[in-house]
Amino acid sequence: MRKARVFLAGLLGVGLLVLVPLAQGVQAAESGKSAQSIRLEFEEFKLENGLRVILAEDHSAPTYSISVTYDVGSRNERPGRTGFAHLFEHMMFQGSEKVGKGEHFILIFNNGGGMNGTTNVDRTNYYETLPANQLDLGLFLEADRMRSLVINQANLDNQRNAVQEERRLSVDNRAYGKTFEAIFETAYDNFAYKHSTIGSMADLDAATVEDVAEFFRIYYAPNNAVLALVGDFKKKEALAKIEKYFGDIPAQPPPSEPDMTEPEQKGERRKTLEDSFARLARVDIVHKIPPANTPDWYALDVLGEVLASGQSSRLYQKLVKEEQVAVAAAGGVFMLRGPSILLLLALARPGKEIAEIEKLVYEEIERLKNEPIEDWELEKVRMQLRHQRVQQLQSTSFRARLLGEYAVNFDDPGLINTIGEKYLQVSKEDVQRVARKYLKQSNRTVITTVPKPAETAEAKPGE
Repeated sequence: MRKARVFLAGLLGVGLLVLVPLAQGVQAAESGKSAQSIRLEFEEFKLENGLRVILAEDHSAPTYSISVTYDVGSRNERPGRTGFAHLFEHMMFQGSEKVGKGEHFILIFNNGGGMNGTTNVDRTNYYETLPANQLDLGLFLEADRMRSLVINQANLDNQRNAVQEERRLSVDNRAYGKTFEAIFETAYDNFAYKHSTIGSMADLDAATVEDVAEFFRIYYAPNNAVLALVGDFKKKEALAKIEKYFGDIPAQPPPSEPDMTEPEQKGERRKTLEDSFARLARVDIVHKIPPANTPDWYALDVLGEVLASGQSSRLYQKLVKEEQVAVAAAGGVFMLRGPSILLLLALARPGKEIAEIEKLVYEEIERLKNEPIEDWELEKVRMQLRHQRVQQLQSTSFRARLLGEYAVNFDDPGLINTIGEKYLQVSKEDVQRVARKYLKQSNRTVITTVPKPAETAEAKPGE
């Protein structure tokens, strides 16, 4: 299933982490039997300035991971100022009061560590993994840039150019790169999710130093962040160090919560794109669904796995193996705090029509509505999700990021332990029910991407 996720992200042409792994965790290994629970023990604290702290000791290896998750994503942006959340992911590596430009990378790598940062529609996070004897280093680096990021014209210009180049590579000059933006722009009415995380060239050009400084003040405050620490440390010592480095960073007034309401869609929406880089026609079929971490979302996640995840899925078997009208089929749900979507996509085999593919997809959807899925299909999903969870939780970095993300997105870091139970509660009847409720034509958006015809060479004079 993990390979299917990577494949789907590649088909989407997304360089910007918009797809979140569908689910981390199921706690049953075989039908009728309860597998041994996999639990992460952790404790929560809060500093006086509002910084939420989550500590999970693990002495199995002499390393630790730190993740700082800020409650800000592209959903917090406003018209004319898109791309700020992602721009800040870049800006946060440009130096702070006590750390020079580029030194963050050097200090981490020279001490045997690794690091990164990611942005999506709902949150932004930064994380490092370091040897256990470098606990002070990771905490110092994260605290210093939370307190005193260097925001000047040179850094802004440099990183604005970097983001614009990233957009050229991952969106503007990549096969199906514009498709993903079209999906969100067409399916959503609310601006929060309607615009892309990477932002527009015009908006990035319009950003000023004052705009950036104000964005930092509002959202990069301790009371708008979660610090998760997982690995080889002693809780009491780690908490004292966190207080030392972060305790004097001043809190800011809480930012306003964006309006995430989405009006009911009352008719199918369609859009066709011509893509100069695409070699095959592609169809993306989207249905709007409830926010993540709700009962119907979990049922729709299972539905998406059955319908479109991997070579044993119904769409792959029907479109690629049996009818041979497509060379690839994939799909799944997005894990969003606001109204989410279920995406199904297929790449057409040369000479085959998109209309034929659509017809077969809708037939499979109707089959889900009219009859329950098979026992083995539900069991397959449970086994895949459990396997995925076991793999992911081996990493201290992934555990730290999940704790922070679940705390920010759902105010529930304990979801890392209970999410499996939520999937076990999904029945075959639930899958059939949500198929009938949400997979309707009136709730459907269809984006068709076709190769742009080669321009005909101009005739020479006299010909």
